[in-house]
Amino acid sequence: MKRRPQVIYEDEHVLVVSKPPFLLSVPDRYAPEKANLYHMMQERYGRVFVVHRLDKETSGILVMARTEEAHRQLSLQFEHREVEKAYLTIVEGRLHYEEGMIDKPLMPIDSKPVRVVVSAKGKPARTRYQVVEYLGNFTLVRAWILTGRMHQVRVHFQALGYPLVVDPLYGRRDAFYLSEIKRNYRLAKGEEERPLLSRSALHAEQLTFTHPATEARMTFEAPLPRDMAALVKQLRKWAR
Repeated sequence: MKRRPQVIYEDEHVLVVSKPPFLLSVPDRYAPEKANLYHMMQERYGRVFVVHRLDKETSGILVMARTEEAHRQLSLQFEHREVEKAYLTIVEGRLHYEEGMIDKPLMPIDSKPVRVVVSAKGKPARTRYQVVEYLGNFTLVRAWILTGRMHQVRVHFQALGYPLVVDPLYGRRDAFYLSEIKRNYRLAKGEEERPLLSRSALHAEQLTFTHPATEARMTFEAPLPRDMAALVKQLRKWAR
């Protein structure tokens, strides 16, 4: 999959970018030469500041600052939970309730790779969700994270018994194939099936924040990327 971020808004204060899956948000600590959004934007715009990040496999909306003051203002908004963040995900199973709140504290544990678990010793974590569409034995769901903990959406839905349809760390599979849902699926001799989705099924769909200079409330959206959209299309067709 091509790693081409799309700048969907820019001015002298902020950049709003739609990050493709499999692209790092910031340089890797041990391999800083790997392609990452920060260096790409730095090469194009000069000095930029990281405000928040998405996991490598997660696609969707990010905001970056272009001045120290914009960075300070945006960072305070994230710290004070004044930024609204909505994600789209596809989970295993049919959610029992069409909307609800997941309120479970989360704590990272020392492991490689780092994992997050539900724990009474963890920090408060709250996720509000609403079903978008039932797709056979799967659910397309929108989730608003109200706290912003590491791996929050992934761990919260796993804790409910509905892991992401693809999630190598917390789910039941590391890729999803059409043969899982299409009856009488056949491959030509010698042909190898390619997965419909080969990364965590999570997309940062929407971001709302207050512009650090104009103080206008701004909302930006990014549609489902090609891989997740293709999976939804095939689930609609075959998973019923």
